[in-house]
Amino acid sequence: MRVVTIALAGLALSGRLCVDARASAPQAPPQASSQRRMIDRYCVTCHNQKLKTAGLMLDKADVAIPGAAGEIWEKVVRKLRTSTMPPPNMPQPSTEDRRALLSWLETSLDQAAAAKPNPGRTDTLRRLNRSEYQNAIRDLLLIDIDTTSLLPPDESGHGFDNVTVGDLPPALLERYISAAEKISRLAVGSVQASVQSDIIRVAEDVTQEEHVPGLPIGTRGGVSVRYNFAQDGEYDIQVYLARGYSGDVDGLRDPQPHEMKLLLDRTPVGTITIQKPANGDDKLLDKNFKIRVPVKAGPHDVGTTFVRNSSSLLETSRQPLPVHFNERRHPRITPAISQFSITGPYAAEGAGDTPSRRQIFVCRPAQPREAEVCAKKILSTLMRRAYRRSISEADLERPMMFYREGAKREPDRAKPQDAKREPDRAKPQDAKREPDRAKPQETSSGDFDAGIARALSLVLFNPGFLFRVEADPERIQAGTNYRISDLELASRLSFFLWSSIPDDELLDAAIRGELRRPDVLEKQARRMLGDPRSYNLASNFAGQWLRLRNLESVSPNVRQYPDFDDNLRQAFRQETELFVDSIRREDRSVLDLLKTDYTFLNERLAKHYGIPNVYGSRFRRVTLGADSRRGGLLRQGSILSTTSYATRTSPVIRGVWILSNIFGAPPPPPLPNVPALDGTVPANLPIRERLSLHRNNAVCASCHRTIDPVGFALENFDAVGRWRDEEGDSGAIDVSGGLPGAGELKGVAGLEEALLRRPELFAGTLTEKLLTFALGRGVEYYDGPAIRKILREAEPDRYRFSALILGIVKSVPFQMRMSGANASPRGAQAR
Repeated sequence: MRVVTIALAGLALSGRLCVDARASAPQAPPQASSQRRMIDRYCVTCHNQKLKTAGLMLDKADVAIPGAAGEIWEKVVRKLRTSTMPPPNMPQPSTEDRRALLSWLETSLDQAAAAKPNPGRTDTLRRLNRSEYQNAIRDLLLIDIDTTSLLPPDESGHGFDNVTVGDLPPALLERYISAAEKISRLAVGSVQASVQSDIIRVAEDVTQEEHVPGLPIGTRGGVSVRYNFAQDGEYDIQVYLARGYSGDVDGLRDPQPHEMKLLLDRTPVGTITIQKPANGDDKLLDKNFKIRVPVKAGPHDVGTTFVRNSSSLLETSRQPLPVHFNERRHPRITPAISQFSITGPYAAEGAGDTPSRRQIFVCRPAQPREAEVCAKKILSTLMRRAYRRSISEADLERPMMFYREGAKREPDRAKPQDAKREPDRAKPQDAKREPDRAKPQETSSGDFDAGIARALSLVLFNPGFLFRVEADPERIQAGTNYRISDLELASRLSFFLWSSIPDDELLDAAIRGELRRPDVLEKQARRMLGDPRSYNLASNFAGQWLRLRNLESVSPNVRQYPDFDDNLRQAFRQETELFVDSIRREDRSVLDLLKTDYTFLNERLAKHYGIPNVYGSRFRRVTLGADSRRGGLLRQGSILSTTSYATRTSPVIRGVWILSNIFGAPPPPPLPNVPALDGTVPANLPIRERLSLHRNNAVCASCHRTIDPVGFALENFDAVGRWRDEEGDSGAIDVSGGLPGAGELKGVAGLEEALLRRPELFAGTLTEKLLTFALGRGVEYYDGPAIRKILREAEPDRYRFSALILGIVKSVPFQMRMSGANASPRGAQAR
């Protein structure tokens, strides 16, 4: 009886324990339950274990703890934020329900990230790409080079060419070694004894009837480049005229003479008179268009152009086309320049005093016994800047060995070379130059310069210069988050803002260990943003984000767009670069990129846009009227032409571009074996009707329901960015369109308004692009909390440009890194 009583008591106690356990078990918050019901109602229909639509299964995902499945819920957040899910043909949640679910998910994910941050992992070794290499040489040696003639193009990953740069195959290594040798000879100068020849080519579709920027007023056509002369001496400049298909000189129609000027630093150094031969045979006309001129070593502006002849033109309502380069359709009116070559030096007199030599030779040995000490000082100074860190005695061993070998050898006395290479045509260098510290002395030995040049070539193809190294600390477990070193932070910052090496001020702060301090880091970032080298964000970053680099391949059909030439192509790019840079310089809201009351124009581009009272080849800021059809990225010729075909506009390409680069909701890639539009519907139908027939295909409709309406809003702009109200015989253009979450809209103005009603989407997309460019890796799901934090802090200031930049610089992904399984330990520096 007693045993039974005890057993019953035990059962009772056990029951109470079970009840207590159930009561104390974590329960899903009431809010999570309501979110679960919403997901079940609107999402699980497609995204379940059975259908697995888009590889997303939400029926088993725990909405109560979103941080436990961050990758899944970050996808849901993006779709909800952009209103791209549920699809437009499916039932939609109310605005309040959508916001509640979005708030719950973002708050939960951000809290989980704050408790356990994931900075991601960048590659341990990242090679300098072409742009970074060119800028690094500019800032290290104060010479401008053209890397397109020295190195092959870089592959692009996640939209940028600084992502897939982790390897250095043997063929590419040979190119870097060859480039290092050429650059070291050019920088030191005095060791180059052989004659070199460079060719400066002018694009075939350049119209040369008007003034060219950089050349004197009163001239027309021609070309001007910044060229580095290695030594004092005499150089031959030979000019070749543009010729047509038959081989005859273009534009040489009558016996009137044309005066051509050769310029050095905008000063005439020679004149050539061009006149049609009496017998009409001009095949050998430019054979002897050569002038030899004495030139001091260093960078000079070299140009060739024509004196502009006076002309009278009858004013009529129908203006002539501004394009003259096509022999068959729009032939040249006057002669033009095809290319010119620079060959030398002849009677070389040494390198003289150049900016690069002043940068390199921080000392000069007064006596032979001082040469080693001076060489060490020169090389340690160069290596500190090149390798972005302090230099030890061990680091100097190999460069000093190369110095000794070079100093013992006589300079090469090679014969004049027939091979011709491309010129140094980079933009004038923006870096601040240091004052003269040590001028060359008459007693200095040429062997000393040869030794420095040989050691410099070693430095330039050393992994410490060619690669950005981010190595894990010693004795750290794989998968551990850690803060990167000050030196690594300095490189991240300088390559982000300048695509170049840190300057002395930034490097000094890093070596002192002060850069990680928030106040010091912000001060340095703001200083660098104000430096002219930050134009890199407009030319390099925006050039890839906005796909301005694609302009080089834009070639509209000459029948349909007869007034397109390279002049207009380059004007498109310069307008956008100057516009983006103005947002940086003036620290404006990034929302002004979408809609503003100004742009940058020269006469050629203003005429193309139909904007009056803009004259001359110089670009200037132009304030636009309230009724202007320009202002903002979506109205610029660069964007509109690169998102069109050669014969027509493409609402699909334009829609995909806006959804991917502006709105932040990139559509999935097209399915394989989907037929092209031009091969499936009649070509004589208006583009809207043709795409409507295309959407009848159920396979295509799922994506094109979202893509096409966005592109339709830009149909007032043709394939070269001109405004139009009608399209051929089809009558008035229908520009009604739509945007996910914004409903129907009309034209580019309606599209801009819809984008600006949700400014966080554009600001978030731009932040993602900037973060990708800054880190050199794609943005992953675990970066979502960091991006949202940047946006929250930038929102009160209306997403000012500097707020986004500083937010990225202060973020966890930028300042931290996750250790890898087999990474090289920190301290294993390349020598």
